Formats: sequence, C-alpha cells, structure tokens
Amino acid sequence: MKKERKVTFNEFAKEYEKFRPLYPKQLYFDIIKYTNLNKKDKILEIGCGTGKATEGFVDLYYKNITCVELGSELAKLTREKFKYENTIEVHNSSFEEWIEENNKYDLAISATAFHFINPDVGYSKVAKLLKTKGKLAFFWTIHVQSYDKLYSEIREIYRKHAPNLDDTLMNSHEKYIKDIKNRINKTGLFGDIIVKEYTWEDIYTSDEYINLLNTNSKHRLLAEKDKVLLFEGIRSAINNYGGVIKKQQLVALFLGTKLQ
Repeated sequence: MKKERKVTFNEFAKEYEKFRPLYPKQLYFDIIKYTNLNKKDKILEIGCGTGKATEGFVDLYYKNITCVELGSELAKLTREKFKYENTIEVHNSSFEEWIEENNKYDLAISATAFHFINPDVGYSKVAKLLKTKGKLAFFWTIHVQSYDKLYSEIREIYRKHAPNLDDTLMNSHEKYIKDIKNRINKTGLFGDIIVKEYTWEDIYTSDEYINLLNTNSKHRLLAEKDKVLLFEGIRSAINNYGGVIKKQQLVALFLGTKLQ
C-alpha cells in the first residue's frame, strides 16, 4: 500500500525540528492584530508538528493552546518542548477523528498542514469548533521557482533522478495562493478573507540544503537509490558554485472570520 505523505513526518520528527525554519515574527503580529487576540483566548492548532508555529505564539505569551497532531513522535516532541506550560495541550490524533465536546475556540491555526486534512471534513469541522465570529489563520510555506544557473542545473538533476519532482510541473506560487483563497471562499463558512505574504532569503551550505530537502515528504517517499543519486547530484552542484545556495522563502497567511 502506498504510504501517505502526511505520515512520513513522524518518521523524522527530530530532523524536522532541527532543520525546518521558523515562521516570521511579523506573521504572528498580523494574526494578533486581525483577531484582536487576548492572552486568555483559546487557540486550536491543527497539525502542530513539532510545535514550530506554537512556539511563535508562546514567545508572545499566547499560551492557551490546544494542539492536535497525527504523528505520535511529533506530538511527543511538542509535549516535551512545552512541558512547563500547563495551558498547552497536545492531542495525538488525526483532526478528522479528534473529538472535542467541551470547548469552543477563538482562533484556529494551522501551519503548512491543512492540505493534509480531508477537505470534506476539515473546514466545516473548524467552523463548528470556533465561537461566533471566531477567526481562522492558516499559513503555508510555499515553494518559489528560481531560474538562475545553479537552480537550472539542480532542475536537470531532478529530471534525471526524480522527474516527478521537477518544480516546473508544479503550480506557480501565485496560483497556489489563489487556489487556497478560492477554496476557503467556496466553503461559505468564512468571510473577510485576507491574504498576506512574507518573503525573505535564506542561505544554506550544501549539507544544510540536503538536510532541509530530506524533511520534505515528497523527497522522503523517493526510492532510496533515486534519493541518494538526487542528493549527491544536488550537493555536487552546490559545491561547484561555491558551496552555498540562496533560497527564496515564501509564507502565505490566510485570515478569515467565521460567518455564523
């Protein structure tokens, strides 16, 4: 049976925590401003992973957070990270199967995770769990295609060893963002939809870049032989260009208000 992408993260929880970047501080400020969030307001986080987005709220003293995470190892790391915060709960469950009967939430967040939730369940369940006029703040790290000489060489390596991961076959980041906004609007459950984008550039050594790629579920699902050849090729290409690679980062934030 083909392994689902969403379950692969549990197999490399520690690597995910170590190599995935944090989200920009301004994103949290924008969420707080849009929602007029109070320190005691209840936050529901869907697919918390290792608590990277959770950390951004905790650092700003918004600590009344209920996390739902499918992966047992991911949930374990999040519990450990916030073990001294008695207002943070971590439930090891799929969001679709998670049962919550006693709470209504002021804000629902999800960081690069909600695309793994069954769309027939996801948004309607979020709406049911939110208070009247409750807020939604979902955000995603989105790949941005680059066409400089190094990335063009890397793209050829993908075409040789992992052609299905050729990023020219992917939607552009503009279309990706447009599709998510349309999906939220079509639910009819949320209004006042606002999209904000955050961009910056990170610089990685060849080893750091390979470590980052190895936290991507699509790369994890490659046949081992193909993955080894792919990573060897990419590492060699980066080293031939001075040993470092610049990566354009993009995070898109989608804000909305429950209509009923």
